[in-house]
Amino acid sequence: MSYKQLSEADEMNGLFLSTHDEEFTPLTLADTSKQRLRQNSQASSAHDDISPDVEDLLHTDPNIGLDEAAVMERQSKFGKNEITEKKRNKLLHFLSFFMGTIAYLIEFSIILTAVTRDWVNFGILLGLLIINAIIGYSEEAKAESALDALKSTLALHTKCIRSGALIQVDARDLVPGDIIVLRLGDIVPADARLLGIDATGEPTNIPLQVDQSSLTGESLPVDKKKDDSVYASSIIKQGQQLGVVTKTGAQTFIGRAASLISVTTESGHFQQIIGHIGNFLIILTVILVLIIFIFDVVETKLATGTVTGQNILDALEEIIVLTVAAIPVGLPTVMSVTMAVGAKQLASRKVIVKRLTAVEEFASVSVLCSDKTGTLTLNQLTFDEPFLAPGQTTESLLLNAYLASEAGTNDPIETAVRSAAEKTVPVLRDHQGIHHGVPGYKLTNFVPFNPTSKLTRATVTDLDKHVSYQVCKGAPQVVIGLVKGDTTSYDSAIAYFAQRGLRALGVARTVDGTTDDWEMVGLISLLDPPRLDSAETIEECHRYGVEVKMITGDQTIIAKEVAGRLGLGRVILDAKHLVDNTKSEDELTDNCIRADGFAEVIPEHKYRVVELLQNSGLLVAMTGDGVNDAPALKKANVGIAVEGCTDAARSAADIVLLASGLSTIIDGIKTSRAIFQRLRSYALYRITSTIHFLIFFFIITLAEDWQMPAILLILICVLNDAATMVIAVDNAVISPKPDKWRLGQLIFLSFVLAALLSAFSFAHFFVARDVFHVTAEQLSTIMYLHISSAPHFVIFSTRVSDYWWRNRPSLVFTAVILGTQVIALIFSIFGVFGESSSVGAIPWQWGLAILGISLLTFMLLDFVKVWIFKSWSFELTAKLWPTPGRRARVRERESNRRRRENAEYNWSRVAKVARTVQLAKAFQNQTA
Repeated sequence: MSYKQLSEADEMNGLFLSTHDEEFTPLTLADTSKQRLRQNSQASSAHDDISPDVEDLLHTDPNIGLDEAAVMERQSKFGKNEITEKKRNKLLHFLSFFMGTIAYLIEFSIILTAVTRDWVNFGILLGLLIINAIIGYSEEAKAESALDALKSTLALHTKCIRSGALIQVDARDLVPGDIIVLRLGDIVPADARLLGIDATGEPTNIPLQVDQSSLTGESLPVDKKKDDSVYASSIIKQGQQLGVVTKTGAQTFIGRAASLISVTTESGHFQQIIGHIGNFLIILTVILVLIIFIFDVVETKLATGTVTGQNILDALEEIIVLTVAAIPVGLPTVMSVTMAVGAKQLASRKVIVKRLTAVEEFASVSVLCSDKTGTLTLNQLTFDEPFLAPGQTTESLLLNAYLASEAGTNDPIETAVRSAAEKTVPVLRDHQGIHHGVPGYKLTNFVPFNPTSKLTRATVTDLDKHVSYQVCKGAPQVVIGLVKGDTTSYDSAIAYFAQRGLRALGVARTVDGTTDDWEMVGLISLLDPPRLDSAETIEECHRYGVEVKMITGDQTIIAKEVAGRLGLGRVILDAKHLVDNTKSEDELTDNCIRADGFAEVIPEHKYRVVELLQNSGLLVAMTGDGVNDAPALKKANVGIAVEGCTDAARSAADIVLLASGLSTIIDGIKTSRAIFQRLRSYALYRITSTIHFLIFFFIITLAEDWQMPAILLILICVLNDAATMVIAVDNAVISPKPDKWRLGQLIFLSFVLAALLSAFSFAHFFVARDVFHVTAEQLSTIMYLHISSAPHFVIFSTRVSDYWWRNRPSLVFTAVILGTQVIALIFSIFGVFGESSSVGAIPWQWGLAILGISLLTFMLLDFVKVWIFKSWSFELTAKLWPTPGRRARVRERESNRRRRENAEYNWSRVAKVARTVQLAKAFQNQTA
């Protein structure tokens, strides 16, 4: 691509991007380097503050090091060089599953059943409570076991000078003042200050190249010279030096990041939702059964004139049975089983769920904050589109760059250039691994890169032409300085690359047979490129209503370039927009919502992004792989550690991806939304059946003094709740937008459906008793079969928000639901429990008629459900049940709608301008 083409392309891009981009001053490579050095020094001043008493301990003789007595003294003062991992007490973790509103009421009911010696109910309730706890605990234990198997060890040992000898010590035994040796490939074991001395004890000016991307998010290794700090867990990519340990354990950069993890202790979104549902049902249940209890006691008092202890126990036993049948005792169990099945499905797709409730919360996530380096990008410097001199090709550029590159080095720039050449240049590609050099060329002299010349230079002989020439590669300004003539186009190309955040290298060669007549070959651009699947994943996230925001420690210009390639917006803000003291919290939140990403951030900033988004009511997922991501992963509603992540990120996350890239996140979104639909359908069914149960029995008890035999109530509770567990394997419709519980809508719909079910129940009762004059025992059986089947069949309707036939239930689900009612039918026809239990057999015609009416009932209620779902909106909820939060959200939605309309209008104007420019250029070309 020529500079003219680059300029024209950028001119058109500018029409669309100028409304978002900050004012830009072209940067040269030298300017970019200076800016990065300033950033590094600012970061150092922010994180390398060392107290005077520790500073006094750092003047250790590098030739001798510390002696054993000094080491022991400092260990007693500073502790071991390790970050203590807080392990959950397994017993306390298991007992936590016995906590919560529903669990507390079940436990209270267990006590009451023991007092009344109702051992059948006692056993049933206790069994359900224990089963739910075991399921929840075992699934999370499985996930943690899988994670433990994945853990990799960081710096276990290090070379250290002590008492004048170079020895190997455990990294955990280092103390401030220790002299350590840092070489190529080493993982830095503690925060340290470089001494400018090599491993032989001689002074050196050659900087270390350090990869600290897992800490700061920078995509490129940084140069560290004498007196600069290197951080624990970063990796030495090139060079060697001695360093003095400055900080250990929790005081290191990584330790301070880890300390943020312990800040977040709030309960999860799912626990809050279950708490709201449970509280509503329990309050309703307690109120109604207390009224019945008081009514029974008062009625006994009026009838007999006195109330004995036995009367109290009889009344208590009656309300216990009603409470057990009404309380959603199976709600936690069914929810846990459904999420456990979903977690198993995700595991088969290489998505390990560490916290079970994260499966449900992932379905409601509307914002995905993603780390850039290593997550959206490869974290690997790669050859990008070059700028070529006239008459040159990409192959000739890469061939000359290859001839001027140093073999066997781990320098990321040299590696990127050599790798691109070996893939592109035919003579290198075809003979790769056969020749050590370049076929047809002989290298007669090579001068490696040094900080003074900023070049690598080679003398080469072309064996075919029998001519020699020189070729060089290095800092573009230096290379251009060797070339005579007009270099304006190259200066402009360098500025263009800098504007886009690309690292530029100049390549030049002498004319054949000369030594000082240099000509440009071209400019190489290098970038940490996006993963192949990142753009597609982001597009699919948008398709499912999940907004993606990129967060990186890299420069803003680099972040904008990557964002453009990924299809993200280019509204990338730097970290100062998150900590601007001149703006209110609402203004900062609004900036955070509007931004497409953030650059030049540190761990505290990532944490702040998540916090601001959550404060606006959004559910946020955060992806990352490094230590710098761990606090934000912990703070997010769903923290996602990507493949190859550090231990800190893995321990802070709720979900761990075992496959590279973000593509598996789409599987997570789809699976979690399917699970959410199952959870919501069960919740709607359970709330409806509970309200129906309470309405019918409350009214029939007070009005007719009629009670169903306890054995039948318990049978309904056990049989139906056990059957609904198969909802975990039912077919589900995946929502195109993030799912929300909408509890107001859920409870209102449940009341409507329950009221209609109650009407059918009263009709069954009075028709059977007053029209057909069945016996009391047969009436109990008729009402048992009706109350068992009618609400139970409603689950076929509640499983989807559309008409039930639009998404057919799975065969297993259908067979189990219908099978439970076949069992109930058999019990009813044969009167299994006998008239001694006030249960009488009914004709099979009655049984089939009741089941037929129940099937017809759910089909009629299905039309009511669809109508309510279509008519309901958040604005309606805010109007019927106004709260300050809902009113604020209504205003925010209206503001966002107007903003979108304005943006669409402005975009259409920009498009018209762009089209006008295109037509004008086309006309100008035709005229020329």
